[in-house]
Amino acid sequence: MLLAAVIAIPLGLDLYLPAPEDNPLTTQKIELGRRLFFDRRLSRDQTISCATCHDPVRAFSDGRAVAAGVFGRIGRRNSPALINRGYGRAFFWDGHVKTLEEQVLQPIQDPNEMDLTLAEASTRTGLSIAEISHALASFVRSILSGDSSYDRFLNGDRAALNAEQQLGLQVFRGKGNCTSCHVGPNFTDEQLHNTGVAWRDGKLADLGAGKGNFKTPTLREVSRTAPYMYDGSLATLEDVIEFYDKGGRANPNLDSEIHSLRLAANEKRALAAFLRSLTRF
Repeated sequence: MLLAAVIAIPLGLDLYLPAPEDNPLTTQKIELGRRLFFDRRLSRDQTISCATCHDPVRAFSDGRAVAAGVFGRIGRRNSPALINRGYGRAFFWDGHVKTLEEQVLQPIQDPNEMDLTLAEASTRTGLSIAEISHALASFVRSILSGDSSYDRFLNGDRAALNAEQQLGLQVFRGKGNCTSCHVGPNFTDEQLHNTGVAWRDGKLADLGAGKGNFKTPTLREVSRTAPYMYDGSLATLEDVIEFYDKGGRANPNLDSEIHSLRLAANEKRALAAFLRSLTRF
């Protein structure tokens, strides 16, 4: 029931969900993964689960600037939304993991998140490490979002977007230069970019993948996943638009696509309205 707010067949995406040969999707594994996703035994003090930082009501994000783990420990990065990640090619904000099977195990082991060894997780659940990995990855692949107002518009329903949202789509594709990174049906190039968000007081507050570069997040369900950026430093979509309108934050490794946009006030409002149309409900 909790998942109904997000799961939908994503129009415009290949209906075949990619999965590795050694972990084909099955309903049984997805269901086991769903149970594990909400299972607090996977955390050291049994107070949190995967769903603590990836709440279905918030499009599988958590509403905090940065993640909070066991014993009140605070992480250093925002919890990314788990939307359409079955189509992803890199995981975590710095893209250091290439498969969901590896990704789902890391928060369990992270001292600032769930702080449990994989051996302990296996003992507590009565499952092998491979079974935990495969089931959780399968469940994450089942978290899909599509059939938004934008999708219906793209598929011929001209009334699905109002005039302001249609203007926002034009800004998104044109003057706003958003498609240089947020491209394709999933609205991400799955690449790493330096937008300047980590540049503070003449230095990088977080190296990201090495030079202050972080992975482009999907914009699906973006109206429900505030706050934004790798560190949750921007509270609203309007704040994000202002950040990019000013050309990000200048630094030695700023991405070449980031520059001042000089959007008019009505264009900023329209862009925000369009971004909100990417939410299914």
